[in-house]
Amino acid sequence: MAKLFGTEYTKKELLIRVGDISQVAGVRLHELSDGVERGVRAATLKTGSGLEFMVLIDRGMDVSTATYNGQSLAWRSSTLDTSPAYFEEPELRWLRSFYGGLVVTCGLTYAGAPCTDQGKALGLHGRVSNTPAHTVNTGGDWDGDEYTFWIEGKVRETVVFGENVEMTRRISAKLGESKFLITDKVTNLGHQVTDHMILYHINAGFPVIDEGGKLIAPALDYKTRDADAEIEKEKYASFCAPTAGFRERVYYIDMAADSAGNVCAALVNPNFNGGEGFGFYIKYPKCELPKFSEWKMMGQGTYVVGLEPANCWVEGRAKERERGTLQTLEAGESREYHVEIGVLSGQTEISAFEASVASSLADARKL
Repeated sequence: MAKLFGTEYTKKELLIRVGDISQVAGVRLHELSDGVERGVRAATLKTGSGLEFMVLIDRGMDVSTATYNGQSLAWRSSTLDTSPAYFEEPELRWLRSFYGGLVVTCGLTYAGAPCTDQGKALGLHGRVSNTPAHTVNTGGDWDGDEYTFWIEGKVRETVVFGENVEMTRRISAKLGESKFLITDKVTNLGHQVTDHMILYHINAGFPVIDEGGKLIAPALDYKTRDADAEIEKEKYASFCAPTAGFRERVYYIDMAADSAGNVCAALVNPNFNGGEGFGFYIKYPKCELPKFSEWKMMGQGTYVVGLEPANCWVEGRAKERERGTLQTLEAGESREYHVEIGVLSGQTEISAFEASVASSLADARKL
């Protein structure tokens, strides 16, 4: 049964109270219309629990704004939800359309820092998040007294004489729950082996991120990416107030999986609303996304922490190839990825999550 407004309802009990399920939850398609956002197709999903988020159909079906009872989960940059028509690929110009948002997908054939790989100049983080989806559909179905709704579409990265890779993405949620699931299937539609890198750039902002906030994670070990991250590296899991002149710090974290093979991590602000506490968690199978980076940026305005599960590090494709760790897809091969994101509201939920993570970490260290 769905729990709404503190009460559980069967399908029948709920449907006699509403004219349509959209009164409490569902997917609504729309289009942005002003400035650099003009023409971007989008969909807003609300679960009925207070969780509401926007999927940008024309930006790789990534998740832009996200709120819970009006409280923002994601960081938003000054670029806003820029149309893919303004995408600038070379070097770091991906940043001109990096709106932040809750989830930005990086890939599908390259991700991470700009580089030159086998004579090809590659920009930051790939093309997929600046590519419109096609064959988009939405829907919702009852299964007994549970109602699940979704949006689904396909995003293709392709070029004549080169790669032809397609991601089929489905974002689904259940009525009354405060979480959603991203299910991606990446397929090599070409006729030769292709490089494959994918990273989920999950960006938390104020009020999840604030002075006294923290990362809760089953960290077996960690290392710094560069000299900037060596500064106060022991504080990688804690956050300070916005700081003038702060330089980004990136940490590579070896995460322990729980008994089901999942990595669970969270960003929380225990001081939110007088100590009530607020944040969100992510969960994903470690076998699918074995690498994890933390992007810590405590600057003024650019005040954000990114959780980045991936099949690669963030130094670019040339480095992955040099290390011998670059993933590939055979002709016709598919690979699936699953990422769950959910709200942690109140100290009870935060404490329970923290205890679960501590238990997973303790079990992993015994092995």
